[in-house]
Amino acid sequence: MPLIASADLTAWYAGLTSALDTRMGLELLELSPERVVGRMPVAGNTQPAGLWHGGASCVLAEALASIGSAAHARPDRTAVGVDLNATHHRAVLAGWVTGTATAIRLGRTITSFEVTLADDAGRRVCTARLTCQLVPLRP
Repeated sequence: MPLIASADLTAWYAGLTSALDTRMGLELLELSPERVVGRMPVAGNTQPAGLWHGGASCVLAEALASIGSAAHARPDRTAVGVDLNATHHRAVLAGWVTGTATAIRLGRTITSFEVTLADDAGRRVCTARLTCQLVPLRP
């Protein structure tokens, strides 16, 4: 699926790399400072019982909200997560989990996002919230 974003955000995101996001199969679908949508496959991100891992929900939620926060903070700052909470609602056995991170607050030094994760049938899997601090980029 092609990334839906402005040309400058697409180019900016192409320069970002995260070994964890790559390992977990993150696919970014939509990107703006106000809203980020992405998905991860259930396969390869399960706990021993074969269910989508709750930690994978947290990784997806934090990745999406952090990307939105960093997009808001650019060009001279970046975002670091300072608080993550997640409530897990249902199990997922197969397919994809899609997350939508929606900005609650895009401030000068702090951002907050609500993230909803859903299975392929659109059923909510997890609700999370991430707060990021915006910090200067290191040279």
